[in-house]
Amino acid sequence: MDLIRMLDVDGLAHGLADMSMFPYFDVAHYVVSIMALREQPGVVEVSRRSPFACWFSSMLFCFGGAVLSGVMMAEPPIAPLSNSTAVLLASLIWYLVFYCPWDLLYCCAALLPFRLVLSGMKEVTRTWKVLGGVTQASGKYQDSLLVMIAIGWAKGAGGGLIANFEQLVRGVWKPETNELLKMSYPTKITLMGAVLFSLQHTGYLPLQKHHLMLFYTVFNVVNKSRIVITGSSSSPFALVESVIYRTLFSSSSIHSSSFTALNPDTKKAVANNQLRRYSDSTPSKEPGESRSPSLGSSLRGKKEDRRTAKTKEQEDNGCKKTD
Repeated sequence: MDLIRMLDVDGLAHGLADMSMFPYFDVAHYVVSIMALREQPGVVEVSRRSPFACWFSSMLFCFGGAVLSGVMMAEPPIAPLSNSTAVLLASLIWYLVFYCPWDLLYCCAALLPFRLVLSGMKEVTRTWKVLGGVTQASGKYQDSLLVMIAIGWAKGAGGGLIANFEQLVRGVWKPETNELLKMSYPTKITLMGAVLFSLQHTGYLPLQKHHLMLFYTVFNVVNKSRIVITGSSSSPFALVESVIYRTLFSSSSIHSSSFTALNPDTKKAVANNQLRRYSDSTPSKEPGESRSPSLGSSLRGKKEDRRTAKTKEQEDNGCKKTD
């Protein structure tokens, strides 16, 4: 607590909690989301062929979290579109990203300094979305921790969770890209935030809400900046995930799954052992065949000549008997 007072973390946390997301942070969220859509394969062709489908996909990228959380809470899924100001602002950015003369907006926003700032601002909005989902769920289900986590996760990462539906709008069907099969970094970090804010909201995490908002936001911004600068999409939780998976989910799996969890030296020893067993169980070859392929082939040729001569001799005997 002394460190918190010394760094004036409380003042920073209150300032962050009282900060308004509209319009600057919302604009950054729309720009980054629509740029992410444009950078997917085939989207530029769709924007030329069907502008309405491209616009609808962009709105799903921008408001997908609110749409998905509304569906899960049995609320109208089109409620997010009732905010005309937000929809008009997102539509304007969509038009500029895809149809701006000389591609000016996209080329400027794609520069590393601008992309770094916009990505960091978007991560700030993630905190508010996750917290908004947890608060929305607690209004109807006060004692349900699981529902709070699910709604907070859906509202913060809904654009990725409904990616398969968004792809259908563009005429693409790739079920293997489902976020539940292989989670991306934004989906993982949003799930972690939903768990933390839900635990704090129910009193299981002894931390004030504005402090948690500050720590979570700083963590997101720092990691997102690292990803943008280095160009690496590796998750900072990769080591922890690997340890948890091998400890809890690989020991009782089938033989093939446990075999993949072995280290390379153990895999090589097991493979050599299996090969040795297979070679022992197969019928032994003649000495000439195992030592030299040419010698083995000559022996086989001699055997065939003997069989041919014996067959001819039998035929000749048969002919003499007939005569």
